Amino acid sequence: MKSTKHLSKAGMIAALYVILVIIEIPLGQLAYGPIQVRFAEALVLLPLVEVAAIPGVFVGCIISNLILTFTSGFGLIDVIGGSLVTLVSAYLTSKMPNKILGILPPVILNALIVSLWVSSFFPEMSYWVVAAGIGLGELVAVGLFGNVVLYAYSRMKKSGYDKF
Repeated sequence: MKSTKHLSKAGMIAALYVILVIIEIPLGQLAYGPIQVRFAEALVLLPLVEVAAIPGVFVGCIISNLILTFTSGFGLIDVIGGSLVTLVSAYLTSKMPNKILGILPPVILNALIVSLWVSSFFPEMSYWVVAAGIGLGELVAVGLFGNVVLYAYSRMKKSGYDKF
């Protein structure tokens, strides 16, 4: 029974990640460009309080990056690399003792690793400019929106909506 709950939560988190990315597609490169604020990355803070969020954000990111290959042009490197960065970020976040430190893994890893291939698609921008753009966007997504997600999730748990 517990594994069914875990799988259901992970699936819902993955679906929410994909929905948030799809909603962002009309905004252009905001979900994948050299300066990006991927709103779905707010969910990467959930592993602090919900272990099912680790596979949830990973699967959601894989599906989203597959969808984005049609608009971003980054291809397999972003599907595999970007999704693995999200998986490692979510796992490391789950090991952090508080929200402030929980923000660090996704911000640092996305800024330093994702910018490796994103900067190669934007040769007019240096690696460090792209790293700063991705890092600052991740800080907004995880630090600001992630805390909103954590607050909403804790309210849901308190009110009994988390009993499925």
